[in-house]
Amino acid sequence: MAMAVAGPGSGPRSDINMTPLIDVLLVLLIIFMIVAPSKPKGLEALVPQPNPNQQVVQENIRTVVILVSPGNQISVNQDPVDKRLLGQRLEEIFKTRAERVVFVKGDSSLNFVDVAEVIDIAKGAGIDKIGLITAKIEAGQ
Repeated sequence: MAMAVAGPGSGPRSDINMTPLIDVLLVLLIIFMIVAPSKPKGLEALVPQPNPNQQVVQENIRTVVILVSPGNQISVNQDPVDKRLLGQRLEEIFKTRAERVVFVKGDSSLNFVDVAEVIDIAKGAGIDKIGLITAKIEAGQ
């Protein structure tokens, strides 16, 4: 504990002794660390299971790949598309789809500016997620 000793001739002093306050603070800190849950736990819920007697109808979900070839030739799923009409074509493809995901595959000899323009057009058409396909990804590495 801290103690102030007054010399002769000095009057009464009123200093706050900080040691007990720090002790209280440390005790409160330890209490809150113990009481606070270390891992949050959500509510338990049962996920609905599919009916085993009912046949599962799978939607024909096709991945949309935009290929940018040398000479700035663009194709959507191997259908050639003019760069000026790419936004309209993408809007047409995704107007009935819930997930708006596109993959862009650019030739390695192209500048990234050409690929970035296609990405910008796709973002303008309302595509949420755009992925890039590289040679390593395509080879499965």
